[in-house]
Amino acid sequence: MTSNTTEIEAIVEGLSGPQKEISPKYFYDERGSRLFDDITELPEYYLTNTELGIMRDNIAEVVDLVGKQASLIEFGSGSSLKTRILLEHLSELAAYVPVDISEEHLHASAQKIRDRFPHVDVLPVVADFTQAFALPKPMVMPVRNVVYFPGSTIGNFEYDAAMELLRVMHHEAGDGGALLIGVDLQKDTRVIEDAYNDSAGVTAEFNLNVLQHLNRDYAADFDVDEYTHSANYDEDKGRVVITLVSQADQTFRVGNTEFSIASGETILTEYSHKYTLEGFSAMAEATGFTVEKVWTDAKQLFSVQFLSRT
Repeated sequence: MTSNTTEIEAIVEGLSGPQKEISPKYFYDERGSRLFDDITELPEYYLTNTELGIMRDNIAEVVDLVGKQASLIEFGSGSSLKTRILLEHLSELAAYVPVDISEEHLHASAQKIRDRFPHVDVLPVVADFTQAFALPKPMVMPVRNVVYFPGSTIGNFEYDAAMELLRVMHHEAGDGGALLIGVDLQKDTRVIEDAYNDSAGVTAEFNLNVLQHLNRDYAADFDVDEYTHSANYDEDKGRVVITLVSQADQTFRVGNTEFSIASGETILTEYSHKYTLEGFSAMAEATGFTVEKVWTDAKQLFSVQFLSRT
């Protein structure tokens, strides 16, 4: 059985329940990765600029906690925008290991990092970071591994999956390792919903691109024009619910399986959980981490946290 066949079966399984679902990992083909980079520059999308500001304001403390001769392992590296701030100040880094599922985008970003920081040993890894993966061997033996997971991507995972991902990070960090992570915080509903319903429609295009990705690479035949983007914040559960809404009674196929979807019925593509500091600390402790330091912006919109392995 090929890996593509296995993935098609997983996609079919996700679409077969009472709530049809597509994993958010299918957002990130080459076009999806570019669109997400565009999202991070939107005025409504507070997450990126706020996190960048926190990093710049506290970079001396961050560098001190990371320490010398560390291997920086970035999960879901994307364009590595925030990483550049770290690399500009981590002068004695053993290696930078960007990990991403989108191979072409990963290697292009890794080359840009090499060009910008020729003294850094850049070792990209194509992998689904939700599962344990083999780390490459740097030219210089690292003193410790520091996993880096910016952007509050942890919020895309439901509780059990987020806990499992933290356990994978705990494993990859290894003895004496640590985790540097961006965690979005609970706040006013309007601020959150505006971030996922931008006026330029880029987030909608990003969401719809998942159907184009499945059509191209996973034997699907969605009529993309018959779906619209929706994102609403569920304050009780502390999460944004992002869906694609069918605009007609219609059918579609994935592989050899045909599905019916009613007008107004949704396909869930992503959750974006927002945390309290106390709630995230409890999750970290349950997976073997201890929150050592938390930095936030003045409005308490976002946090960057440094966790050490217990």
